[in-house]
Amino acid sequence: MHSQTHTVFILAGGVAGAAGVALSAVAAHAGGGNVGTAASFLLAHAPALLAIGLLGGNRVLSAGGAILLAGLALFCGDLLMRHYAGTRLFPMSAPIGGTAMIAGWLVIAASALAGRGRP
Repeated sequence: MHSQTHTVFILAGGVAGAAGVALSAVAAHAGGGNVGTAASFLLAHAPALLAIGLLGGNRVLSAGGAILLAGLALFCGDLLMRHYAGTRLFPMSAPIGGTAMIAGWLVIAASALAGRGRP
């Protein structure tokens, strides 16, 4: 049985994957570099979010997944706001999101040192 945290990661991974496919179609038919970039990031990170949700792990892994998810939302949200609304999500949201994704991946890597069996 999955905890509520794992359910969130599975849901986020599924939504990111679906959004990535839909935005890829938009980018292919209507153009738009920011839309294509957002689609690529969503598709690249969806499997990681699904894996975190399905495999579970320790608190460090969950924290890394949360940081990754927040960064993905900020980065892609900013790119899509620029494309569709002509404005930024908020100043520095894409760089903050990108930095958070990098940090999330590093925390995920560090989770291997934390031990899988710890709560």
